[in-house]
Amino acid sequence: MTALATAPDAARTGGPRRAGSSGKGIRRGEAAAGWLFTLPVLVILGVFLLVPVLMALWVSFSDWNGRGSPLSPSVGFVGLDNYAEITTGGGLAERDFGTALRNNAWYVLLVVPLQTALSLFLALLVNRAVLRGRGFFRTAFYFPSVTSSVAITVLWLFLFSASGAVNEVLSWVGVNGPNWFNEPSGVLHNILGAFGVSSGPAALTGNSFLGLSWWDWLAGPSVAMSAFMLMAVFTTSGTFMLLFLAGLQNIGGDVEEAAMMDGANAWQRFWRVTLPQLKPALFTVLTLGLIGCWQVFDQIYTGTQGGPGKTTLTPAYLSYESAFLSQEWGRGAAIAFVLFVIIVFFTILQRWVLRDRPVSRRRARQYEVPGAPRRKEGAR
Repeated sequence: MTALATAPDAARTGGPRRAGSSGKGIRRGEAAAGWLFTLPVLVILGVFLLVPVLMALWVSFSDWNGRGSPLSPSVGFVGLDNYAEITTGGGLAERDFGTALRNNAWYVLLVVPLQTALSLFLALLVNRAVLRGRGFFRTAFYFPSVTSSVAITVLWLFLFSASGAVNEVLSWVGVNGPNWFNEPSGVLHNILGAFGVSSGPAALTGNSFLGLSWWDWLAGPSVAMSAFMLMAVFTTSGTFMLLFLAGLQNIGGDVEEAAMMDGANAWQRFWRVTLPQLKPALFTVLTLGLIGCWQVFDQIYTGTQGGPGKTTLTPAYLSYESAFLSQEWGRGAAIAFVLFVIIVFFTILQRWVLRDRPVSRRRARQYEVPGAPRRKEGAR
């Protein structure tokens, strides 16, 4: 009976197992080999990424003055003082951080949707089989993304100067363009001013957050920051176009043909068929867009250094200014880690928004075959 009982097991496993030759031993050997091959990369990442991040985190809790090692015994632990200075200190540091956060929040709020929509539109355009010269248009749309951001910023300074090409084109239609990079007024305040609204209600002007009144928070991006926003959309849409294009080319043509046979028009096919299948690409584009917009630095450093009137100041540039120019290394590190927390929060939030949701019962009934028995809840 024992031989007969073990015969099927031996047949299923390809023969009787030898003593000491188990699958766990093989898996242990594969795991050891995997760790051995990845060990050099892990060491490099630990030395050049993890250790500096941990040191910067320590600096944000210390009074290090930039001289010597931040791990020396002379460096003292100050706890959350650096974080409190920029969030609840009530001085210039808090107001500068609030101004930088306000500027960057408007930057993210407007740039991320614009660049995502434009890149998706460009991807749909160059993915059309009837478009002639698709290779040329793909290269032309992607070309600004491979150009140096410093070079693009310098070009933008010339285009948007008081006598630049943008104001010249606006003058053709009777519009007197502003001095873009020297105009600190908020766009929304300018629009309200055109209708005679020059000051906000007491509920907005009398209450503040991070040293700025809510009326200042609702000023919108400055005219100077709006020029940087246009530049960001111009330079990043080509890169995100390629991500959407890769997603579009992975969608089979039979799916769209089936939707056409069901009577779906072009908008219904895009909204109900194409866009849901682009959700992985959309998540990647939104994640990279959020990270890039919250970390904007080189354009500000090359262009305006936070001016005019600190209306183009961003947290990334403020962190650099506090640490390297003002020698307030703890404050600069604290700003960097607050920015890190903000980026992680918005990344998790948009991942939650784009999560896969279960099909509702009402929509599931649309796909039930008439007369077929309904599956009970919990039945497999």
